[in-house]
Formats: sequence, structure tokens, C-alpha cells
Amino acid sequence: MQPFLKNKNILVTGCCGTVGRELLKQLTSSHDVADITGIDNNESELFFVEQEYIGRGNTCFYLADVRDQEKLCRMMQNVDVVFHTAALKHVVLCERSPFEAIQTNILGVQNIIYAANANHVEKVIFTSSDKAVNPTNVMGTAKLMGEKIITSANANLKNGPTIFASTRFGNVLGSRGSVIPIFKAQIKKGGPVTLTDPDMTRFIMSISEAVRLVVDSAGLICGGEVFITKMPVIRIKDLAEVMVAELAPSFDRNPADIEIRIIGTKPGEKMYEELMNHEETRRAIELKQYFAVTPAFQSLYRDIDYQYPDVISEAVTNPYNSADEPVLSKQAIKEFLVSNHLLAAQDTSEHPDERYWP
Repeated sequence: MQPFLKNKNILVTGCCGTVGRELLKQLTSSHDVADITGIDNNESELFFVEQEYIGRGNTCFYLADVRDQEKLCRMMQNVDVVFHTAALKHVVLCERSPFEAIQTNILGVQNIIYAANANHVEKVIFTSSDKAVNPTNVMGTAKLMGEKIITSANANLKNGPTIFASTRFGNVLGSRGSVIPIFKAQIKKGGPVTLTDPDMTRFIMSISEAVRLVVDSAGLICGGEVFITKMPVIRIKDLAEVMVAELAPSFDRNPADIEIRIIGTKPGEKMYEELMNHEETRRAIELKQYFAVTPAFQSLYRDIDYQYPDVISEAVTNPYNSADEPVLSKQAIKEFLVSNHLLAAQDTSEHPDERYWP
């Protein structure tokens, strides 16, 4: 349990999303918080989330959009800590509708900052993405801008107690739209399992671990940093082969009959994943479970001493890149999938079995 959350009033934006939902679960089960408010603009999903928490006196849910600054100001009254997870996250859809991505992923963050300042919120934690590092698409660029204005908000705040910071992590395996449910659906169908490139690598983490580290890092923030979660690395080809071997018999299929087909990379898709670039290494501090990237421009109105527990090194020389990190063995991938209950054969019928891009 994080002591700083004890008896605090919490707001979770995007509470119907993968990260938001897991935040609700962990905050209600593992932390002695006073009150939790969840907001989302997805009416149907919000209804189902609310049903999950019927009977809990300290949870309430509201339809709200981060584009609505006035509504956010009302939602943040008496709130102590904000976990901002609401975002447009699908690369292709953001590429096709860039102005929508700006409205939610950039101006929405600005609205969060304004509402938090107006209500003297103690802490605001913005959940970012690996795609914010050297971005190649609109979604990643918008996420990077979100990080920048969160850091700037912390640097430029003249009055008030609010501390702003960001957390950045990579792929959450098993979330809807991620590669695991796609591979499952393809294996159930009998193949082929489609790979963009056999040498592609990615950082991975389970949703429960990712959110636990987001909550933990919120207890460490000094202001304006980007916390980068350390994550294991896999080769996507190895993941596909493990899933075929383990799941095919569940669907009465022979693993040897399921083809793994190379289909080529998507437009703008990286061969590797970056969680920290070269420039950021110059101001990064390595902790046991994180890198803390301190602001390039120090606060104008605050004298911030960036001190953390469990410091491993204050001299980071290598960017955090999946191409440069050791990859998990197939046995380790299997153990990861099993321990995180990601090899269950059910729930494939509703998920598309194709990897989509225009």
C-alpha cells in the first residue's frame, strides 16, 4: 500500500480503458483511499464499470470528457490525486483524425492542468507511452506534447501545492487491440499467424504490474519528471511461436499446421521500442524499477531537489531501447504468459483476427 494515498480523494480519468480499469481495481483493493471518482466519455462501458462497484460507498462514476474544462473543474473539487489515463491511443485512427487527437491528447491535458490548479490538487500523474519517444506518428507526437506541458505546468506554477509528473511505459500485453488477442484469434482460426517482421522487439508488461508501478511511482515524484518503468523485452516472433505451441491444442489444432507468415511492417512502425532517448540520458537517474528523467528546464518558481530511494546510478549513458536490451527466452515468455493468465483460450470470438492498417 502507498502511504501517500491513505485517506485521499482520487480522480481517475479514462476509467473505462485498460489502464483506468486496472487503476480502479488496485485502488479499491490495495490502498486505503477515502474516495474514488471515475470519469469517461464511453457511456456503455461506464455503465458496466459502475455495475462492478455497486455497493462500494467510496466510488462514483460520471460521464465526462477531458475536452470539457468546466466539467473537469467541477469533478476535481476536493480531489487530492489525479491519475490521468484518458487518451486517444490507436495510431491509425489518430493519423486519420489528427485534430481529434490534438483535442483529447493535448488540449485535454491542458484542461486537466487548469482544473487541477484551480482546485489545488496535490498530485497529477499523466500516463504516457513509449510512442512519445522520437515519435513517428500523430498519436506519439500528441503524447509527447502531453508530457511536455505536464512538465511545463510544474515549472511555471507560481502558487499552489500541485505537483505534476508523467509515467511512461510500453506494451501492456493482453489489452484489447494488442498482439496477444489477435494471435489468439488467428490460432483459433487455424492460421496464419501474421508477423510484420521476425526481428521486431518490444518491451512488455502485464497490466497489473504496469499499473502497480504507476501508483508506486506517484509516491516518488518530486515534480516535472517522466518516470520510465523498467520492462522485460521480447522478440515478437518468439511470442508468436510460444503462443502457437501452447494454444493450438486448446483449439484442436496441430501447432505444426499453423503458418507464421511475414507480412511486412506497418507505415510508421518501428522495428524496436524506445522508452528513453539519448538526450534524456543526460538528465536521467536510474532507480531500482525506474528511470527518472528530470526536466530539461528547471522550475522557475520552485527549488526542487530530485532525491529518490533506491538510486542505482545518477549517470545514465545508454538510451532505453528494446533493440539493445536482452530478450526473454521462449521458456521465460511462456512463464510470463502463464503467470499473467494470458494463455486462456476463451474470449477470441469477439476480437478481430487481422492486423489492420490502411
